Amino acid sequence: MSSTETQTSRPDANASLDKVRDESSSASPERLDHPVLGRCIFALAIVIAVSHLYFNTLSTLSELWTSALHFGLFGLLCALTMPMIRTRSAGGRRLILGVDLVLGLAALGCALYLIGFENALYARGVNFSTADWVVSVTAVCLILEFARRTTGWFIPVLCIVALTYVAWWGQYVEGLFNFPGLTWETVLFRSYIGGQGMLGSIARISWTYVFMFILFGAFLVKSGAGDFIVELARCAAGRFVGGPGFVAVFASGLMGSVSGSSVANTVSTGVITIPLMRKAGFPARFAAGVEAAASTGGQLMPPVMGAGAFIMASYTQVSYLTIIGVAALPALLYFLSVAMFVRIEAKRSHAVRLDDDSTPTLKDVLKGGWHYLLPLIVLVAALIYGFTPTYAAGIAIVSVIVASWLSKKPMMPRDILDAMVQGTRNIMTTAILLITVGLIVNVVSTTGIGNTFSLMITDWAGGSLLITIVLVALASLILGMGLPVTAAYIVLATLSAPAIYNLIAQSQLLELLTTGQLPEQAKAIFMLAAPDKLALLNSPMEMATAQQLLALVPESFSSQLLEQALTPHAISMALVSAHMIIFWLSQDSNVTPPVCLTAFAAAAIAGTPPMRTGFTAWKIAKGLYIVPLLFAYSPLISGDFSEMLRVFVFGLFGVYAIIAGLEGFLEHRLAWWLRLLMFPVGALMLWPHGTLWLDLAGLAIFILLLAWSSKQGRGVQPITV
Repeated sequence: MSSTETQTSRPDANASLDKVRDESSSASPERLDHPVLGRCIFALAIVIAVSHLYFNTLSTLSELWTSALHFGLFGLLCALTMPMIRTRSAGGRRLILGVDLVLGLAALGCALYLIGFENALYARGVNFSTADWVVSVTAVCLILEFARRTTGWFIPVLCIVALTYVAWWGQYVEGLFNFPGLTWETVLFRSYIGGQGMLGSIARISWTYVFMFILFGAFLVKSGAGDFIVELARCAAGRFVGGPGFVAVFASGLMGSVSGSSVANTVSTGVITIPLMRKAGFPARFAAGVEAAASTGGQLMPPVMGAGAFIMASYTQVSYLTIIGVAALPALLYFLSVAMFVRIEAKRSHAVRLDDDSTPTLKDVLKGGWHYLLPLIVLVAALIYGFTPTYAAGIAIVSVIVASWLSKKPMMPRDILDAMVQGTRNIMTTAILLITVGLIVNVVSTTGIGNTFSLMITDWAGGSLLITIVLVALASLILGMGLPVTAAYIVLATLSAPAIYNLIAQSQLLELLTTGQLPEQAKAIFMLAAPDKLALLNSPMEMATAQQLLALVPESFSSQLLEQALTPHAISMALVSAHMIIFWLSQDSNVTPPVCLTAFAAAAIAGTPPMRTGFTAWKIAKGLYIVPLLFAYSPLISGDFSEMLRVFVFGLFGVYAIIAGLEGFLEHRLAWWLRLLMFPVGALMLWPHGTLWLDLAGLAIFILLLAWSSKQGRGVQPITV
């Protein structure tokens, strides 16, 4: 493709990109572009960025005060950038701006009130004064309003249902979910002033990890790393048959590793990759589906992973470095599964190879942009050295500025300020979302409804881990229709992670029983629960016998048995596996109709029907459902490196076989019986049988079929232009 063709194709793409951005954001262009208000918003964003950098490096303020300022500052920014209602009349806009300004200042005032009068509240014995009532109610109402502006009505309504359940109607519910109720004073104290709810652990994750890493991503993009990533992807994969599709996968993976937002990933890389794929001969709907599926994978790719890695580290008490370490291979497996769809479609559609003489070589791209890799190296090195993630991100931000001076366009003071503003605006929706979701998490922890829900899921599933995962997948899809993926993960993790964790840990315990390797300290539990069965524990046994023995252990002893039988590493990895399953499944709403924002964004760029594009993206993103099963039934993230690598390699070819069966195409069109054969061949490599020769047998069969299909498909050669 010539440079002229590239230039002429970009205006339409840019127009689509602008349309997507306008539709996906509630920010008012009139306010952002206003000569006075726009500058005020710009200055406020810089103040927020600088203050949060201070909070995460030099500050000695308490976490409660910092969380309160986080709420107040982002509440003010949200009020000024996102109007309460939209109106076309100038007088109406001025009136709404006045109301929004009052609401924003009220949010900041609530934060300052907590800082100024916290000691007085505790001196009164945590008894509310009139001012405490006013401030607490105002703070809760304001965060619900800001959540409505940023994410719609679903989250505010869910919060209202949760809060009223604790204080009012929970006492009228019969059965497992009956809750005697708390006073409104207690509910409001736990929701705001007490450092729980809005200002609890979820808010702390927001102003620490999430803010610093999204700001780091904004600095990288502003320094020019985004263009470098796309050019690197084009050089590395663009010259292969179907190369533009591989570029979309590669670029989305690299961009997603720092952006952490699937929609932002789509609109930033899709404006380039989708026109390239269409030029190469891919169907427009497939091109949009690939971009949507690949961009969704951006939230699975370390180091940012949206906000998931930080929340997961907080929930599991496993280090952030460990989380991103075990997440790398599964994320790579997902992106390669999308690339397999690209390869198959390239052969089926006879997609051409685009040889563009104006495209620089890989050597030239690395020569001109190698310095963009330095901040990522600095980040990883700082984490390995032992710095906290927030300090590591701060050091990496400084390294972006330093590295930019090795390029032809160094970051000047204005660029640094722009990066601060862009990063602050990027995190605003996430910050409001996380603060609001804290209300729901607080209700769940206060009432114990999470454990009740987990027991109910386990009961419905009949103790089956597979059925439990299916139920969680359905719940994530339903929640994803109204909640962003981060909120869906938080809610699902709070409700269902204990159930999945218990089933995974019990499966490991059953393995110890069947192999006769139960530790001596764990046998003491059975001595109390079933002393007449103690002799059975000294030798291997059948699975049915092991299950019967485990059923004899009282529920009150079950957690102690797991702690005695499993190593601390096994217990922590079982918990990480449970959360990783939920985190992956919570991404499916991005690509699953009827609500699939990433697919809709890609469809706007490609000019294809949104819903049909959503179904295409859903098909391509099948890794979202296959890989979580590997978390549950294999050592993909819980084993040592050799075990993880083995599962990864065989899983890679197993997924390829299943995709070939779904598409009915490998290197040529498959007969119906070969298409059906692909599913058991893939299952042979994916099934957790633990037998190496079965994995090798499945791999050998697939490679033979692949070689034969390649020979059959040589009759039609893709052309080069």
